[in-house]
Amino acid sequence: MHEHGTESIKPGEKIVIIGNPNVGKSVIFGLLTGRYATVSNYPGTTVTLTTGSYNMGGVDTQVMDTPGVNTLIPMSEDEVVTRDILLKESIRLVVQVADAKNLSRGLLITIQLAEMGLPFVLVLNMWDESNSRGIHIDVEKLAAAIGTMIIPAIAVEKKGLKELREVLSQRIYPSISINYGGVVEGGIRELETLLPEVNISKRAISLMLLAGDESLKPWLKDHVSMSVIRRIESIRREIQDKFYEPLGYVINQIRLKRCERILADVVSRYHTGRSTITARLGNWAMHPVWGIPVLLIVLFLMYEFVGVIGAQTLVDLLENTLFGSYINPYMTTMVSTFIPDSFFKDLLVGEYGIITMALTYSIAIILPIVGTFFIAFGILEDSGYLPRLAIMVHKIFKSMGLHGKAVLPMVLGLGCDTMATLTARIMETRKERIIVTLLLALGVPCSAQLGVILGMLGGVSFTVTLLWASIIMFVLFFVGYMASKVIKGEESDFVFDIPPLRVPVLSNILFKTLSRIKWYLNEAVPLFIVGTLILFTLDKLGVLKVIEVFASPIVVNFLGLPQKATDAFLIGFLRRDYGAAGLYALATAGQLNPNQILVSLVTITLFVPCVANLLVMIKERGPKTAIAIVAFIFPFAFLVGGVLNFALNMLGVRL
Repeated sequence: MHEHGTESIKPGEKIVIIGNPNVGKSVIFGLLTGRYATVSNYPGTTVTLTTGSYNMGGVDTQVMDTPGVNTLIPMSEDEVVTRDILLKESIRLVVQVADAKNLSRGLLITIQLAEMGLPFVLVLNMWDESNSRGIHIDVEKLAAAIGTMIIPAIAVEKKGLKELREVLSQRIYPSISINYGGVVEGGIRELETLLPEVNISKRAISLMLLAGDESLKPWLKDHVSMSVIRRIESIRREIQDKFYEPLGYVINQIRLKRCERILADVVSRYHTGRSTITARLGNWAMHPVWGIPVLLIVLFLMYEFVGVIGAQTLVDLLENTLFGSYINPYMTTMVSTFIPDSFFKDLLVGEYGIITMALTYSIAIILPIVGTFFIAFGILEDSGYLPRLAIMVHKIFKSMGLHGKAVLPMVLGLGCDTMATLTARIMETRKERIIVTLLLALGVPCSAQLGVILGMLGGVSFTVTLLWASIIMFVLFFVGYMASKVIKGEESDFVFDIPPLRVPVLSNILFKTLSRIKWYLNEAVPLFIVGTLILFTLDKLGVLKVIEVFASPIVVNFLGLPQKATDAFLIGFLRRDYGAAGLYALATAGQLNPNQILVSLVTITLFVPCVANLLVMIKERGPKTAIAIVAFIFPFAFLVGGVLNFALNMLGVRL
């Protein structure tokens, strides 16, 4: 039924933003909520949600920016969370954001929202891009076909925002409906009698169950008896037996045909006669040949911005000037004056002190690096380059049981492996997330570590640099390939929307960067404090010295390195770049020859992740998986380093 209303706002009601990936949901969310946003995990999952508030009629109403989805019959954890929000939350209005130039994808979600009986409006974003491609959408016909408000928008220019704000106080129920044929409709009617009353219609839940939505089982167990669940399964089997194709496929095909009829009636095309520079550059960026020089230019610019400006200039300013010359000396004096007890003095400002190590590392060293990387990554996100990079490298990652999207956390890992481990959530299956986490922990150096490594390699020769890079790339490919054979689980299909290349909007980049920095300060900094406390405790108990005694023979006899290198590997567990810095100090002191430099850098690159990354791995993948990854990486790194040392000596290679 097509209804409009302006009922008073009830406590706890939410505005939920939904849409496909890369349609501008986050931009619209930012425009509605301003800078006051909270990033957190949806309860019981690893999926991140952004929430904010919007003042509507004098009442602060919560706005939720949900993960991008392609269907509301979930195939990934992101889609489960989005569906569960619609199922369980008190919803005032759904704002569906669709890509105007790719309306067919959005309409599938539109139909599912309509079947749920939820009030919603449809925002056709990127209206200018659809026009530039010669796509004309008859908004009035589309509104009549669906039965809801249609708002053309260019979110990055704030066009359509005024119209959206005007309808947020309304409750607009769509009028579109689909008949799935006598057999399916009969099954829907039977299931509806068995289901409880919830936020969305029983018809929508019935269709999900008939389509074989396994993710609904926990919800069913909480709301109906086991006898009812068995009856539901029986009805589904009875209906399925009457079709040759899976019921999910049958239902989806009927929806797609309805989408095609709507599109045929409301969309027309005309020739623009234009081929823009950005369109050509977009094609080059994902070309198997021309995409390589584009990638090299992007990586060079990122390294200059993150690796030089962030990891060198800003880190030097904060670590050596702000903390080194002012904060740490002042705090050491204050603590020495007011806390004479040596134990608590060491706890705060000692070698493993909360101030001198945890805060210095997390604020003075890591924050400038991740901050500049957040800016660079935001530019890559909003420009539309990352999807093209994913397509270009898809075949390489496919051999490792992954797909092109895996390049996104890998690129982010060059900024910070801890942050990149969190972004492994974009992979659809558990198997893919574990492989990405393993590869990040194993051999993707963060920008701080990479800066130290490249500085060390720069003092040797290009041959050593090439050997180091080749060995690391080979190891990553080999381990990824073997992991794809050993780790059980499914591999997902590679479905990726390709937005046009566009010039990022500065305000959007700043909003994203500030939100991510807020996350870092709230989530990651405490992990550094925990890690420092662990090292402090081990040091006070004398365990660190014991580890050094036991590790020294491996470092000296197997890796062929001086005994002092043991300290570098120990401190490398806290932060791998500090481990690399310890090796750098040995090299500049003339205690490492070129062969030893290569062996030590390969080993430290493949070494166990830092404490912060380990704690995030435990949080994201679970303790068992995280411990298993570390248990593999630790001996494997030394094995590769030892084999390399043996090979160089056996072949008589002197670099």
